[in-house]
Amino acid sequence: MIDALAAVRDGEVIGLPTDTVYGIGADPFNPEAVARLFDLKGRPEHKPVGVLVGNLDQAEEIADIYDEAAHLARIHWPGALTLVVRPKVVMADWVGDKALRTVGVRMPDHPVARELLIEFGPLAVTSANESGGAEAMSDVEARRVFGERIRVYLEGTAPGGAASTVVDATGAHLVVLREGPVEI
Repeated sequence: MIDALAAVRDGEVIGLPTDTVYGIGADPFNPEAVARLFDLKGRPEHKPVGVLVGNLDQAEEIADIYDEAAHLARIHWPGALTLVVRPKVVMADWVGDKALRTVGVRMPDHPVARELLIEFGPLAVTSANESGGAEAMSDVEARRVFGERIRVYLEGTAPGGAASTVVDATGAHLVVLREGPVEI
């Protein structure tokens, strides 16, 4: 864990297990780190990434989590639910959708991820795969994809095996943007 924290603080991309799929993450407030994340993945710039948080307090510091969004967070977090909400802070380009003024926020239900997030703070995270490829489910699979291009891989597997449910909570009514493990 110490190596992962040091790597993120140094602006590096790290690998981390979550409850859905194995991910790669970077400091969402560091533009160079987020650019590295996109370069590694080969992700198009028009596809923003979301943010993982370690607890509800972190989520509320970076985004407007209230009303129905807060209700869903209390019921389904930690877990496989991403809430698309309005950001309260400025994050690096490609973290959230700047044009729509939204960001996806999720609290994973994985002890390794939560420990890292509670210690470091929010991370910009996406699935550990090259854009369009199959998602890695473990540090071993992620290492096969990225090799030494990622300095630290936290050990672990993603028991969920499916991407999170995504719900837009920015309007008058909740809108499910992607079906997933959590039923809304």
